Amino acid sequence: MMPRVEPGSVDTRRWTLIAVCVTTFMLLLDITIVNVALPSIQRRLNADLTGLQWVVDAYALALAALILTAGALADRFGRRLLFMFGVVVFRALLCCAGSPGTSRRSTSRGACRGSAARRSSRPRSR
Repeated sequence: MMPRVEPGSVDTRRWTLIAVCVTTFMLLLDITIVNVALPSIQRRLNADLTGLQWVVDAYALALAALILTAGALADRFGRRLLFMFGVVVFRALLCCAGSPGTSRRSTSRGACRGSAARRSSRPRSR
């Protein structure tokens, strides 16, 4: 037996699905960028295959840790609030990533990855 659906909740469910799809796409795009950058990382750092595996593993480990943390924070403070906070921080850090200066750029790129992990915890209506 299907649960009864209220008339206004269909729009809410549709927007929730769209938000989840967009954030999942952004997460997959971020992971693809890391894989595409591997040949450049190998050339610049003179890394062997083991070194490249460490790059991918370190990225995956950091992303997984931040996703778990974001899930716990979303349970405590609300998914919608944490989702919006992650989107705002991610966009602000993208502006910093394009700025001149190596230290600011690398710091903001690392923080963008953390923000992407926060965004990946799904917003759910209460």
